[in-house]
Amino acid sequence: MFSRELAGTLKKYAKFPVVALLGPRQSGKTTLVQNVFQKHKFLSLDNEMTQIFALEDPEGFLSTNENEHGIILDEFQYAPKLTTYIKLEADKKKRPGYFILTGSQNFLVNKAITESLAGRVGILNLLPLSNKELFENKLTSGALNEMMFYGGYPRIYAENILPTEFYPSYILSYIQRDVGQFITPKNIATFRRFVQLCAGRIGQLCNVHALAAETGISSPTAKEWLSILEASYVLFFLEPHFQNFNKRLVKTPKLYFFDTGLACSLLRIDSPEALSNSHFQGAVFESFIISDLYKQQCNEGLRPSLYFWRDSGGAHEVDCILDQGDQCYPIEIKAGKSVASDSFQGLDYWNKLANVKPQNSYLIYANDEKQLRKQGKVIGWKESSSLLRSIISEKNESINPRLK
Repeated sequence: MFSRELAGTLKKYAKFPVVALLGPRQSGKTTLVQNVFQKHKFLSLDNEMTQIFALEDPEGFLSTNENEHGIILDEFQYAPKLTTYIKLEADKKKRPGYFILTGSQNFLVNKAITESLAGRVGILNLLPLSNKELFENKLTSGALNEMMFYGGYPRIYAENILPTEFYPSYILSYIQRDVGQFITPKNIATFRRFVQLCAGRIGQLCNVHALAAETGISSPTAKEWLSILEASYVLFFLEPHFQNFNKRLVKTPKLYFFDTGLACSLLRIDSPEALSNSHFQGAVFESFIISDLYKQQCNEGLRPSLYFWRDSGGAHEVDCILDQGDQCYPIEIKAGKSVASDSFQGLDYWNKLANVKPQNSYLIYANDEKQLRKQGKVIGWKESSSLLRSIISEKNESINPRLK
């Protein structure tokens, strides 16, 4: 059991009658809930007999497994109709944290939850290990290209599996178990090529029509397949950030992968050395940082609020905007080991346009030295693993100076 940042948040969410922990396969959901809720009865709906019982007699299933502590229903996507009966139980008996659900298919679980358990469920996402978790569990040497290549799936580190062995098998099982029910067998090979082409567009604007044309499918099918990949936590989109600057802005989202190890495998990068020589290194580094910021928000139980900003001509861009509601934090990401003066062009332009001071601007780069520049704060990629907590802490201190 590796220490997970989400554990504390998960305990807090047990005030809800139902807690749903969602995330990709093998991100550590089962291990985490069993560790946090050790007295709960564990039931896996991936087990055929358990699943049949739950589907054929939901009331009898819940009654048979009744106990004083609670129930963990693992792989809940195999019996989403249980939510109707869980709702009745939750309303009748009002037991905080009694039902703990885990699921790896967001499109099935979320639909069931939103239709039946609204207002009764706390929803959290567990993604692969964050950079901070890799450091705190002493799972990495701290070499950047190695960390990007290995990715964050716990099993790689728990069982000492090489990424070149783990990810091809992971992709195959993902397609067979999660995607097979939505895609006809004749389209499986095409879907696999589609996923590889998505990896080739990491960090780029997602042109659905071009992606469809290159794959040989229709644009509506490409949109459907992107939705499947997003809902099953393979990739995510960074939407453009809109503010009334009286400027025309790009409206197309950018595509990133939750795990750079998976992306490297799809790109057929077979070693950290190959990554360092790849023309994808800069895009993989950008995805590495942005996906980690995403994980930081999820681990705090926060709804991800990451965007990018680019004008319609593409002359001015900020890689990431962290929107905290009352304050936006523009973040530039550079894969180089040094910081040139022109690295701040996007930040300078955005700050002038937004009429804000540069002290809330950040430049994250592939080195360790921290710098305080007049254009913003320069921090290394390792320090960026705690950026969200630093920002929250600074905000709290500005509100209440006694917290310093």
